[in-house]
Amino acid sequence: MFNNEHNQIQQYRAMPSHRLCVAPMMDWTDRHCRYFHRLISHHALLYTEMVTTGALIHGDHSRFLQFNPEEHPLAFQLGGSNPRELAICAKMVEDFGYDEVNLNIGCPSDRVQNGRFGACLMLEPDLVADCIAAMCAVVSIPVTVKSRIGVDDRDSYEELVNFVDKVANAGCKTFIVHARKALLKGLSPKQNREVPPLKYDVVYRLKTDFPHLEIIINGGIASLEQAENLLQHLDGVMIGREAYQNPYLLAEVDKRIFNSPGPIKSRHEIMALLMPYIIEEQLRNGVRLNSITRHVLGLFHGEPGARAWRRHLSENATAANADINRVRDAIAFTFH
Repeated sequence: MFNNEHNQIQQYRAMPSHRLCVAPMMDWTDRHCRYFHRLISHHALLYTEMVTTGALIHGDHSRFLQFNPEEHPLAFQLGGSNPRELAICAKMVEDFGYDEVNLNIGCPSDRVQNGRFGACLMLEPDLVADCIAAMCAVVSIPVTVKSRIGVDDRDSYEELVNFVDKVANAGCKTFIVHARKALLKGLSPKQNREVPPLKYDVVYRLKTDFPHLEIIINGGIASLEQAENLLQHLDGVMIGREAYQNPYLLAEVDKRIFNSPGPIKSRHEIMALLMPYIIEEQLRNGVRLNSITRHVLGLFHGEPGARAWRRHLSENATAANADINRVRDAIAFTFH
């Protein structure tokens, strides 16, 4: 369908490793964020923001699907509940060159519920199985699921096992499990990431009962030490907000999680590598500077000058005519 538009995409096609993933995060993990994260880690599996089937089918699909080849390995997250539409979109995703397509069964927002997808689909395992089967029938890349451990009062382990069993039998071999249940009423999405208690033991038990499946854990992971401990029990970990707010966390991922040799880049080296992307690929094409720099505010998290760095970029990179000198000034103002 899209091979002529992206004839370079078949140059890279590898089975993605889920040992360390950066979670899909709405309004955060856009293509600029992912390019930046890839400069820090070569091997972490990156995810797009969730995109609905309606947006892909009826909107500007190229805008939603476009990415830089450097972002590989890269997974695309879909939101939807219509098997036919999900199959169409999964095929779009594969044709555009992504390494995985992921179905969101974890988001608890009102908008998602009103569209009958996200976490509420955990209550409809047969429908999810139909969706997965339809997607698997048309693509050769992995079709994965990101879910919770339960929804509202439907959070028994037996119900979780029933969900995983049916969806696995439909063709899903990788489950990314946020180790909290979702509360569909009364809590905001932010509260749903913090209020329901984490239950890692439930995810451990799931791996024990489904040893043939790849089980990835998500929720509350804030350090590589914690990730390494979780990897003693599970196949992979997915880090969310900590990786965004403190992106230099990813600097040691290749060495510690993937046993990959090579030097660890400094924060300043990472910014030096990002500069050509900002100048040559984005500003010249009309992208506003703040669309990129908002993702690097946390790069110096915990370091002397971190607050001045955030403040300088926040105050000076938002103007419509802001250019690369605003970034150079932030570096000079903060660290020299």
